[in-house]
Amino acid sequence: MRGRDRTTVVIAGGGVAALEGALALRELAGDRVDVELLAPETHFWYRPLAVAEPFELGEPKRFELSELAARAGASFSLGALAEVDASRREAYTAAGAPFPYDALLVACGATPSPGVHGALTFRGPADTDAIRHLLAEAAARSVRRIAFAVPWGAVWSLPAYELALLTESWLRAHGLPDVGVALVTPEEEPLHVFGRRASDVVGALLAQRGIDVHTGAYPSNVRDGQLVLVPDGVVEADRVVALPRLGVPQIDGVPQGRDGFVPVDAHCRVPGLPDVYAAGDVTSFPVKQGGIAAQQADAAAEAIAAAGGVDLEPRPFRPVLRGLILTGGEPRYLRTEIARPGDASRIATQPLWWPPAKIAGRRLAPFFAELTGEDAGEPTPVPGAVPVEVELDPEASLLSPVA
Repeated sequence: MRGRDRTTVVIAGGGVAALEGALALRELAGDRVDVELLAPETHFWYRPLAVAEPFELGEPKRFELSELAARAGASFSLGALAEVDASRREAYTAAGAPFPYDALLVACGATPSPGVHGALTFRGPADTDAIRHLLAEAAARSVRRIAFAVPWGAVWSLPAYELALLTESWLRAHGLPDVGVALVTPEEEPLHVFGRRASDVVGALLAQRGIDVHTGAYPSNVRDGQLVLVPDGVVEADRVVALPRLGVPQIDGVPQGRDGFVPVDAHCRVPGLPDVYAAGDVTSFPVKQGGIAAQQADAAAEAIAAAGGVDLEPRPFRPVLRGLILTGGEPRYLRTEIARPGDASRIATQPLWWPPAKIAGRRLAPFFAELTGEDAGEPTPVPGAVPVEVELDPEASLLSPVA
């Protein structure tokens, strides 16, 4: 990195990883850095609550990116990253505008595409009206079987579980218990990425709700009232709602692997490109989730700050997966250390982190809690309700695994 009093950091993206990275750099490096946020859209959508909106249980929030950037101590420019010239230390937008940098953080996310042909693809806020229409069809008794599908490939599966549970709860509340709900997923066990304990409890909850679960199943397409599986098999369904498959468009000058994902090392550096880092869904790390994106951004920010002269030892990315699943009843908080041997999963009805946000970013969660006026202050004295960055021992609040 160039030896200068101030380090110019360009963050390409306007999502979770980009904002967490900007907040982390401001906290770690202060006036040592000038941070430029480069994003193709003018707004940031807090998307996790999109699953709740059709059921009138919550709604995604939209924020002006320029205002968020300013609050994070960064400037904002509109543009999509299209090319990186590492030899000149310049990033270029699709329109050809150059952005010189001392360090570049590629955090432009991934692009959703339909993963199940013929299904309604639920991408987030843009598709909530389609879910409302589906519920109206069920209320009119023109739909009797609904399947929620997780496609093969890069995808975050938890919203499919939420949609299935929230739909079943809505149907029951509206006197429609005879409308069948199914969940189809390639996972060998429900939400298996969270470990055996969490998987058992979630599986028991699905069974208790009467949701027909098909694990180890690869949904392909919808045909004649059936969800066709690969290599064989079908699930009867009048309507199918599928999550999107993710991929990354080409970024010239940046190494990309399968489906366009960018490889990174333990400090989120992009191999072969000096002072270029990547974080979030754009990377080749297989779990695509906001909390993971924030942790990668924190690791990258520490490495960038240290390279810019800040006296700190940058910590490598060690993924801790936290998930809040909306059920239509009592929510469930899930936590596991992905790289830890054995079953490190925890599941509770009380918060396992604080603030208990859907996106458990170390800096982003309290940032949005304060911004929206929902800052709960210090954690309440409940086992497990502790700040995200602190190790915890919430055994008193854990649910018992199903035998």
